Amino acid sequence: MSGSLKAADADKGKIIAERWCTSCHVVSDTQRKGTDATPSFAAIADQSGFDADKLAFFLLDPHPIMPNFALSRAEAANLSAYIATFKRR
Repeated sequence: MSGSLKAADADKGKIIAERWCTSCHVVSDTQRKGTDATPSFAAIADQSGFDADKLAFFLLDPHPIMPNFALSRAEAANLSAYIATFKRR
């Protein structure tokens, strides 16, 4: 794990995911469905070239297809760290 994510807390990221992301993304092994238009967190983590730091920075910027919720840097890092837990080794 890279330097800035070492302090990230995946457990706190899970809480954020369950609050903000479940309406579109499958964010856990127990969730059955998000929307057909969005990838699961596991699919995001398994993308070629996945980089949790880059994802954390991506999450800080508003995106037209995602709801406009403002994350702090720590929250973005925590959410990204949680998504990274789905990466197959």
